[in-house]
Amino acid sequence: MHTVFVLDDEPDILELIKINLNKHGFKCGLFERAFALLEALKTDLPDILVLDLMLPDLDGIEVCKRIRALPALKSLPIIMLTAKVNTDDRIYGLDSGADDYLTKPFSPDELIARINALLRRKEWETENNILAITPDFRIDFNSYEVFIENKRADLTRTEFKILQLLTKQPGRVYTRTQILDYLWGNDKIVIDRTIDVHIKHLREKIGRFGNFIRNIRGVGYKFDLEQTNNVNSESADEA
Repeated sequence: MHTVFVLDDEPDILELIKINLNKHGFKCGLFERAFALLEALKTDLPDILVLDLMLPDLDGIEVCKRIRALPALKSLPIIMLTAKVNTDDRIYGLDSGADDYLTKPFSPDELIARINALLRRKEWETENNILAITPDFRIDFNSYEVFIENKRADLTRTEFKILQLLTKQPGRVYTRTQILDYLWGNDKIVIDRTIDVHIKHLREKIGRFGNFIRNIRGVGYKFDLEQTNNVNSESADEA
């Protein structure tokens, strides 16, 4: 049985979420204050967190940042729940560490569907654990970290999730729309060309391994493992 922690300062919303979580077989912990949640996370680790953005004691963005700063919680799936509908607010929330974003008023069935989707993704990450593309290029799906020549690459949450998707099925071409779906589901808040910007930054941060991410003109992007031979050849030449 999966456990979901929910932080929201509105008792009616907490009760609505609790009823629907219990109906679908989830255990839940309910919190009306951010500091109470942060204290509980010191001893109890849920499978997923539903986090309200507008809180009386601490802003939800700050809560998200504090959670992501803790090694044990870096991979905790977070759904941000808020009445804010401004595109910039939603992008800021996702870049601050949230995995998904749902605006109020919301459908309880949609919330349950998004929770299940994130849990499936988490199970895939746990099974794969660490993917060694080459000895000098490793992806840790549990800690959400990428290591280039044993140094941690400073990727944003969005950049990591793009890399995560592309490496699930190396060689498969993902359209920009499919990448957007993976990042934000049906809640489209950016244009597809924004993906090009994120991938440009991702390539820069992984250095010489950026060539693994190939643009298929007019279609999208893929992760090309055939580049491994080229990188190994370059390493041998340098040696």
